[in-house]
Amino acid sequence: MKKIAVYPGTFDPVTNGHLDLIKRASYFVDKLFVGIGVNASKATLFDLESRMKMLKTLTREIDNVEVVSFKGLLVDFANEVGAMVIIRGLRAVSDYEFELQLALMNRRLNSQVDTVFLMPDERYSYLNSTIVREVARLGGDVSSFVAPLVADKLKEKFKGE
Repeated sequence: MKKIAVYPGTFDPVTNGHLDLIKRASYFVDKLFVGIGVNASKATLFDLESRMKMLKTLTREIDNVEVVSFKGLLVDFANEVGAMVIIRGLRAVSDYEFELQLALMNRRLNSQVDTVFLMPDERYSYLNSTIVREVARLGGDVSSFVAPLVADKLKEKFKGE
């Protein structure tokens, strides 16, 4: 039986913390689906196609990773791809309560899917997409937070602001 997992997120933009978790999660499973959640009520900086393209480019050398998008419930997406594990990142204690609630709700919705929490490398423990977007918007250097491809895309987005 293949071990299949999903690592869901908005990835707006994908950070080095996300990439760290993708690489480490890929060691534990036969197949890792990086699922970009589509939420019409959530305004994003980058459209879905751009986020897909960036993630596919940045993960292309990890053979067992596939980047896909999904709509609806995460547990339904997990079922569709045959995943029994959801990967979630925990950066700090402040993440724990929210992530625990999500994990328990997902378990209630589908008891066949478990959540596994991974902590990112400590270099990325404070990092999130919102902070990266704000630093980039204000003209700060984000090169230590994101891949060069993403840094360039952020510069393009905020050029002239």
